Amino acid sequence: MRILALTADERAMLDGRAGEGVAMAMRIIVALARVRGAAALVPVASVHVDSSLYHGRAGLDFVERLVGLGARAVVPTTLNVGSLDLLHPGVVRSDPAFPGIQDEGRALMAACVALGGRATFTCAPYAVESRPALGTHIAWAESNAIVFANSVLGARTDRYGDFLDLCAAVTARAPLAGFHLDEFRRGGHVYDCTGLPDAALRSEIGLGALGTLVGAGTGDVVPVLVGLPADTGEDLLKAFGAAAAAAGSVGMFHAVGVTPEAATLAEATGGLEPLRHTVVGAGELRAARDALSTLSSGPLDAVSVGTPHASLSELETLAASLRSAGHVTPGVDAWVSTGRGVLALAERTGAADVIREHGFWFVVDTCTYVTPILAPTARRVMTNSGKWAHYAPANLGVEVAYAPLADCVRSAVAGQVVRFDEW
Repeated sequence: MRILALTADERAMLDGRAGEGVAMAMRIIVALARVRGAAALVPVASVHVDSSLYHGRAGLDFVERLVGLGARAVVPTTLNVGSLDLLHPGVVRSDPAFPGIQDEGRALMAACVALGGRATFTCAPYAVESRPALGTHIAWAESNAIVFANSVLGARTDRYGDFLDLCAAVTARAPLAGFHLDEFRRGGHVYDCTGLPDAALRSEIGLGALGTLVGAGTGDVVPVLVGLPADTGEDLLKAFGAAAAAAGSVGMFHAVGVTPEAATLAEATGGLEPLRHTVVGAGELRAARDALSTLSSGPLDAVSVGTPHASLSELETLAASLRSAGHVTPGVDAWVSTGRGVLALAERTGAADVIREHGFWFVVDTCTYVTPILAPTARRVMTNSGKWAHYAPANLGVEVAYAPLADCVRSAVAGQVVRFDEW
């Protein structure tokens, strides 16, 4: 077993010379490092906190304890979604089964800000607020943020769940283990996508279906995609990573010729022979796409897009689609989730006004699959998100139609499921 070596500054934090709150956080970081077999801690340049989402009283007690002991974030710290939309408070419904949850959820979000977190309340801090550079060590929580940071930005973060993220924020330290180390970033399972239709590889539902397939089949090995178009953009990579993390335990992927640590297949695998090699066929991808739908036709109650939170580019595409298709029909609730920072940009470009005028409602600070926003009568919902389609049936008890954004807009306007299958 490795001996954990601490620097003089780290020993001082552990001994309480930076305050009892920092000492409490450092004890937890050190305990995790020993469990992980880390030889040292690593300074981190930023933290993304998932503990802002209310799961019970223990989370609020923990943050308030740190704040009460004088602890404060010492590196730039962004906050994940919470349980409320603080900018549009009327969109979140009270849950009679959990009286007081809104008050405690609001208190938790406030406590995370009091600890020094920025009131970003987004699952996609990389969209505006935080863009760590290639090779930068960070401590991020929230599954899609982790996989995006490691894969698309080339920053280095292991998986940091509730409470560990807070401790990293106030100590600026994390265990030197997992994805912080070269050996754990090597790809081990190659997915050959060269035979897939180009239309599928340029569609968010194609990449979401591929992510679901890869997440379910990879285990804890880093997957490597071969055959994605060289100009595959961040929104498509986001769709893939979010679905892969939701369907499995993917915390990082490589796309050869696309992502920053995979100029070649040899670079992606660290020069080692892959453990597995899978050829993905078009039929297999269609089956993964179709498995994310439990609804294929008929009337529609709601549309929900923006999971993970929509980027400015995605909002502009939504606005353009609405200009072309028309207004959402009465009886269909249409929602788009995004971060408040992205919404502010969309207000400046005019995209937000177009989206509202055509009948979509904005949700910020939270997401429709984790918070009671959809009407209790909404049972038939369309989405373009593989992550939303994966979680919502169990979380919300709804039927889901999984389709591209253009079909989501057409369906919202028509009041029923409309599909134009391109592949």
